Amino acid sequence: MPHPYVLLSAAVSLDGYLDDTGPERLLLSGPADFDRVDEVRASVDAILVGAGTLRADNPRLLVNSPERRAARLAEGRTEYPLKVTVSGSGELDPAARFWHTGGEKVLYTTDEGAERARVLGIAADVVPLGAELDWRRLLEHLHAARGVRRLMVEGGGLIHTQLITQGLADELQLAVAPLFVGDPEAPRLFGPGAYQGGRLRLTGTRQVGDVVLMRYEPTAPGTGPLPSAADHHWLALACELAALCPPSATAFSVGAVVVAADGTELARGHSREGGDPVVHAEEAALAKADPTDPRLATATVYSSLEPCARRASRPASCVRLILDAGVRRVVTAWREPDTFVEGADGSGVLESGGATVVVLPEHEDRAKAPNGHLLGR
Repeated sequence: MPHPYVLLSAAVSLDGYLDDTGPERLLLSGPADFDRVDEVRASVDAILVGAGTLRADNPRLLVNSPERRAARLAEGRTEYPLKVTVSGSGELDPAARFWHTGGEKVLYTTDEGAERARVLGIAADVVPLGAELDWRRLLEHLHAARGVRRLMVEGGGLIHTQLITQGLADELQLAVAPLFVGDPEAPRLFGPGAYQGGRLRLTGTRQVGDVVLMRYEPTAPGTGPLPSAADHHWLALACELAALCPPSATAFSVGAVVVAADGTELARGHSREGGDPVVHAEEAALAKADPTDPRLATATVYSSLEPCARRASRPASCVRLILDAGVRRVVTAWREPDTFVEGADGSGVLESGGATVVVLPEHEDRAKAPNGHLLGR
């Protein structure tokens, strides 16, 4: 099921700490960066912090600018984003400022935690997730039940670590402050965990006062049937490539990208690339990849449209080319309709060949856009 775009936001010292161990919170940012954070808060549908952050900092998590709140109302949104927290135990201070400022609040917790929170009189919509906390279920509920499309996560380090290691963070906005903490007992941004391999992609840097804001997005594909945030990034790129296709009355416009397990792009292509009127996107991409590259065995092919299982213009279908290349994971946005091939089932053929197929319908409209003339739009 779809879930929100997840933006992790944090300020850290040069040596990677979120705070020191003193009685007062260490202010890592200055006025300019606080205003930037306020701007980001105003842009999202919900803001999330963990129970540890609530206990340590007693935050309000508000949009402070009256102009930004007024702009939200003028756009038909609530004055403040939804405020969200997560606690397995449900043991939270009912007098905390979080509950008594701003707009609506949601507490995600366990079944036992929900009972405890209700006894305490926590002023929030209490949502139990079962015996244990489940981030995917939480995000899906936020999207489906509360209409959250963009979620800003402001900590703490444990939550940031969990979302990154589970492949659920779409973006990291990191403000690096020009100071050191050096206390091994102080909280760090990220803790130990089973992180995905590969390098994140740097998408932007800028100076904000005396801190440097760096923006990153993950690149490593998911594994098996569970999609990662990077799967959405790569599939969006495949949809962009589809828009480059010369239009045709007899074939779909499709984009494809081949990505190694560490997030390295191996090849890309699109339908009718290079003036070839019958080349398919997956075919064009795989033709650029080294067939002896051992990374293909753990790579993912992203295709804006389900790869073809049958075709008349070439001896081998795209499904056959994918399987023969050794690729065993395919992510697509859209099942092939019967426009040109009756009962097309590329996914079924891929799965019978031992491949995992992941369909992300959130991208279907973008995949269909360059094919509107074929779909009666």
